[in-house]
Order: sequence, then structure tokens, then C-alpha cells
Amino acid sequence: MSARAVVRQLSVFIANESGRVSEVTGLLGDHEINIRGFSVSDTAEYGILRLVVDRPEDALAVLRDGGFTVREDDVICIDLPDRPGGLASVLKIVSEAGVNIEYVYSLVSTFVVINVGDVDRALHLLGDRPVKLMSQEDITAVHL
Repeated sequence: MSARAVVRQLSVFIANESGRVSEVTGLLGDHEINIRGFSVSDTAEYGILRLVVDRPEDALAVLRDGGFTVREDDVICIDLPDRPGGLASVLKIVSEAGVNIEYVYSLVSTFVVINVGDVDRALHLLGDRPVKLMSQEDITAVHL
């Protein structure tokens, strides 16, 4: 494996308004760009949508053409052992060497966590759609 085994991440800066994340993801979907992983962080005024996609060059062009401010970064992707302490054991190697870990998120799973302002309403809306909702028990039982 190459010492430069990096993944390109796109950070999209968006107003913290209803529908903005959906606008970005819809734009990528319209251009057949597959999102392999993502993370959203926010403040009162803006958010940062971090994306790993299958075609980063195309995604960058599509998003910039769509009027979004986008930054590219190299990040590291690790296939973690699926066991208790798997993440901690890998992060410890880096942190003990004094390298700051700025953030961590996962990729490729189709399980997605959504934090919403009204959980009960969102559950009701999704319950009538072809969406598989996962419980804590479902997550606990999963073995990847």
C-alpha cells in the first residue's frame, strides 16, 4: 500500500437553512455521482457538508457550477476492525504521536443518522414511505 493512500474529500459550505443539504445531495444524484460517505456540522448561520464521492472531480465541478463554495482536502480512510475498541486502537496510534485528529466519520454503510428538530414528526413522515427505520436493537444486532 502506498504511503500516499489518500481519499479526496469535498467540504461544501452551506447556509443553515431547511433544504440546503437536500439541494446538494440532489444535485449530485442528478449527475449520477454516488456519495460514499458524509458528515454535516453546523453553527447557527452555516453548515459544512463533508463528502466522499465516487467521482470527486466531477462533483467539484457540478457543485461549483451550482453556486456552492467547495474546498478539497486529502483525508485518510481506514477499514476498521468490527470489534469493541477497533476505532480507539487506530486513533490511539495517531494521537499518541501528537497528530491532532480534527474529526472522524464513517463511510459506505447505508445506515445514516439524521438529527432533526422534531423526531416524532419525522418518524411519522418516514413511516409512510419505503424507508427502513432502524432501532437501537437493530444497530446492536448488525455484524458487518
